[in-house]
Amino acid sequence: MNQTVRAAIPTPKELLLGARARRVRRFGDFAAHAALLAVTSCSALAILFIFAFVIRDAVPFFRIRGFREFFGSVRWYPAAQPPEFGALAIFVGSALVTAGAAVAATPLGLIAALCLSDVVPFSVRQVVKPVIEILAAIPSVAFGFFALVVFAPLLQRHGPAILSSSVWLVGAPLAAVAAAVLSDLATGGLRESLRPKVRGAVAAFLGGLGLCGLALLSRRLGALQVPSGVNALNASIVLGVMALPTVVSVSEDALSAVGRELREGSYALGATRVETLIRVVVPAAASGILAAALLGVTRAAGETMVVWMASGNAARIPRPWHNLLEPVRTLTATIAGDMGEADMASGSSRYHVLFAMGLCLLVFSFLCNLTSEWAIRHSRAKGA
Repeated sequence: MNQTVRAAIPTPKELLLGARARRVRRFGDFAAHAALLAVTSCSALAILFIFAFVIRDAVPFFRIRGFREFFGSVRWYPAAQPPEFGALAIFVGSALVTAGAAVAATPLGLIAALCLSDVVPFSVRQVVKPVIEILAAIPSVAFGFFALVVFAPLLQRHGPAILSSSVWLVGAPLAAVAAAVLSDLATGGLRESLRPKVRGAVAAFLGGLGLCGLALLSRRLGALQVPSGVNALNASIVLGVMALPTVVSVSEDALSAVGRELREGSYALGATRVETLIRVVVPAAASGILAAALLGVTRAAGETMVVWMASGNAARIPRPWHNLLEPVRTLTATIAGDMGEADMASGSSRYHVLFAMGLCLLVFSFLCNLTSEWAIRHSRAKGA
């Protein structure tokens, strides 16, 4: 027994080796964490350097010309003598194109995400979602060529007919779905024996109202005149298609993260699938859906080639200002088009004004990303 106890007690040499091994292990862990921290910090340092570089070349313009002309004037004549740098019309053009892309991408992306997460079978989702995400891999210049060579002539020659037909192609299914959803929600508290008849009557009434509204809108759009195929509407639709994969992917992830427990609890309480989606799943994933919309807006606001080729590049505010059928000019297209003509050697105002535009875009994208990150974290916290 004494020999067994003596054998179990480690010798000083063994204790020394154990301490040395622990020190080596701690040093290895510290080195691995330090290396990972250095690699992770590279992206943050790159963002800081980009901000510093853009701010360094943007500040001289505001020192020389001030803020009033840049943000308050529509006279953009950088090559005139004396030059004028009123960028208000360019800001309006960027806002119109970005808002149009968001309106085109967000509803379609949300509907597609709902179908992928709660309607279609899992095998269909595994096929459809990668196909949608393939759109993100197509180069933007290919979208630009399509918008310029194919869509712009069609829009100019048959613009009213295309707009009128699009109202029915897009609006009729949406009106039918909206009528079904609203009728299901409106009759949720009735008895089971009364619900089918009342639901059918409410759906028919709402569907009729929707069809009347679509008819009036289609007639009004059919009377419009499209002066040019390269306009804000062309760029907005193509940018919406480009932003669609981002909206669908992030929204579908947010909807899937809600979990089966909430859905099953809603079904157990007697709710239908529509009620569960509208009243339970979508509110629970609202933060993630907001993040998806913001990321889509950021994607559209930072795009260059499509707006350069398809927006018309007219530095003027449309009349009325929300008219998407007029040519516009955006910040990204202005930076890409004028950078080659700016005098980089002398550091002229025409050179620094482009960095001022870049700074505005950078701040806008940074704020959108911060908001989307907050929304994603809020959604994860609610899911936990």
